[in-house]
Formats: sequence, C-alpha cells, structure tokens
Amino acid sequence: MFKLNFNVERHILDNGLEVITIKKDTKITSINIGIKVGSLYENINEKGISHFIEHMLFKGTKNRSYETLNDELEFLGGEYNAYTDYTSTVYTISCLDEELKNAIDILGDMIINPKFDKEELEKERGVILAEMRTSKDDIEDLSFKRINEVAFKDSPLKYDVAGLEGNIKKYTRDDLISFYNRYYIPNNALVTVVSPYDHDEALNEVKNKFAKWEKGEKQEKNIIEEKNICKSITTTKSNIEQNTIVYLYTFYNLDRNLELPLRILNHRLGESSNSLLFREVREKRGLAYDIYTSIDMTNNVKTLYIYTAVGEEDVKAAIKSIDETISGVKNGALEIGERDLDLMKKVHKTAVISTLEDPSELCNYMLHQGLDNENLYEFVSDMEKLHSLDVNKIQQVAREVLNNPTIHILKS
Repeated sequence: MFKLNFNVERHILDNGLEVITIKKDTKITSINIGIKVGSLYENINEKGISHFIEHMLFKGTKNRSYETLNDELEFLGGEYNAYTDYTSTVYTISCLDEELKNAIDILGDMIINPKFDKEELEKERGVILAEMRTSKDDIEDLSFKRINEVAFKDSPLKYDVAGLEGNIKKYTRDDLISFYNRYYIPNNALVTVVSPYDHDEALNEVKNKFAKWEKGEKQEKNIIEEKNICKSITTTKSNIEQNTIVYLYTFYNLDRNLELPLRILNHRLGESSNSLLFREVREKRGLAYDIYTSIDMTNNVKTLYIYTAVGEEDVKAAIKSIDETISGVKNGALEIGERDLDLMKKVHKTAVISTLEDPSELCNYMLHQGLDNENLYEFVSDMEKLHSLDVNKIQQVAREVLNNPTIHILKS
C-alpha cells in the first residue's frame, strides 16, 4: 500500500470558491490559485486575452502600485509565477511557511483588485508582442504552432495560447476588464495550499482574504473536441539550419482505463533519454541530436506529439525511421519486454513520488486535479494499477492511439 506523508481536505466557501488544503511536514509553503479560463474559452476576437490578463495582474492593484506589488512579492523570499494554458490561468507562490499569511494577502489582492492601469497596459502590450515575435524565431515553438494550425479546422487548439497579434494590438482596458469580470469570480476558481499548518488554520487564512470576493454568474462554454486531420504538410522559414518534424495524434475517445498505459507508452516511446525513438533515430541511425514525445491528457485536450530536428538531407530517412518505430511498437516487432515494463513502472512511480515530495509540485498537481474535477488521490489508484499492468495493454493503447497522424515539416 502506498503510504502518504500528507493529508488533504476540500472546502467550499459561501461565495463558491473551492479551497483544497494539504497538510504536510514542510518548511516551504505553496499557494496556487487557478481560474477556470484559458485559450479554449476564447472566441476568435478574444484570442490571447486570457494571457494578456495574466500579465496585467502583476502590474499593480487598487491597493498596491506595480513597484510595491513586485517588491512585496520579491520580499517573500521565495518564488512566484503565473501561466496560461488551454483550460486555466494559474498564479503561484512558494515561500517559507511563516510567510503564508503575507503570500495569501498579496495573491488575493492581485486576483480580486487588479488595477489594469492604462500606462502599464501599453507597456505590457509591447512585452507580449515581443514575446510572440521571439517565439517565431524559435523553430521548436514555431513548429508546434504550425502543426496545430494545420491539424484542426474548428478546434481552438489551432490557435496559440498567446493569441493573435492583431488582437493584442487592439485590446483596450475595457476589453480586459469585461473578460476579467466574466471569469475571475470565486465560483470559477480554485485555491490550493500546501503547508505544515492544520487545515482550519490554512483555511482561515484563505477566508480572511477571499471570503468577500463577490460571487458571479458562471460562464458555460461548449468546447469543440476535434480529431486531428490526417495529412502531411511542409511549410518554410528562411535562414534555419535544421528542418523540424512534428507528428500529432489525438485520442478523445480513449477508454479511461487505457490512460495509464498510454502514459507508460509515452515514456518508453519518447520521453526518456533511452526511449525507442531516441535509440532508432539518434543512436542507430545518427539522424538527429534529439527526439522526444509530449502528451497532454487534461480535460478537452488529448494530444500526443513527436518532435525532432534534422538536416534537410535526412528528413525522409527520419520520417521513415519514426514510422518504422511506431509500426514496430504496434505490431510487436519492437518488443517491450518485462524488464522494460518493470523499468517504466519504476520511472512512473519515481515521477509520482517526486511530485508528491515537492510542495510546489504537489500544490500544482492538486490544483489541476481539482480544476479537472478528477480524484485528488488518483495517483494512489495509479500506483495500484501499475502492479497489474502488462505488455499487452501497452501494445493495445499503441494500436488505438498511434494512427493517422498530422505531420508537419518545417524547412528553409
């Protein structure tokens, strides 16, 4: 039986805010707040607005100027950050346990009382545009953007989280405030706290700051879940030395019981430094410096990518090698033996335990489990399922998922 060194309680405040407190023997406390809005919730005229608002919440509140806010965040002595993804916008602080009250006070002020200062808005507009243009110079980032653009017809996944440049250039303060008011409400948010404090103590600190946050009308949004278009396409970018190759698979109809085998397969296929793709493409054939897979299994997003970069003369050989590796996994020609399976189980278990041991990682894990309405203790059942997982399940999920990819090649 997997023994936990922490315990968890869920609470709902009167205004609808969900709070998850995690009591753990630690000197580092972590506080995360997730707003249930990301790029999947944006219409075409709103592409990039969630990300823009994330930036603006660090630019001052009605109670703290930009300088004061960031000085106080820095004076916590820990780390603070934020990110926007497809389904959520998340703000995080990790600091010494005695700073819990101050951290919650600052984070709450940011979330509840943003100023959206016009002067700071114009500065941040330039920052975001520079960020977007910089990503175009990164062939890896660009390649993932390009494959999403061609893989989908209607899905919001075809648009980058940062949005469209045309939108970023024209957003007004009123636009940001209007979107903020629709989604930044307590009944559309979740707070997670990892600390050594008793649950009631941690909860009271959250209540002190967030209890007066006014409840709003929650926005319902039907998210399009679209299978990727099976095709291969080549686009160009001038002055690049390497050509990139990206494969994209979607798996919206995958049986829930095959999700863990898929995670294990993903690790063996391309996530480890000794993966099947790494062996075939780099070690055996010397075609690429690196090749890897990445997977997203959050709500409304079910994607698996393969990425590599090769010389122009090696593109066809690399694609052939990737296709042969995929085929070999599916038909059993590239055998995944019991030793391989034991290794993958150990790696998965190590990854889970590493997440649970680190307060900031644990806080983020619990946040996303809560945001996705998943079992907070899912990792426990996964640990149990590892014991009964066999090679046949790995091959079954490979046969179900690794079909009809979108393939994008970026060349000079």
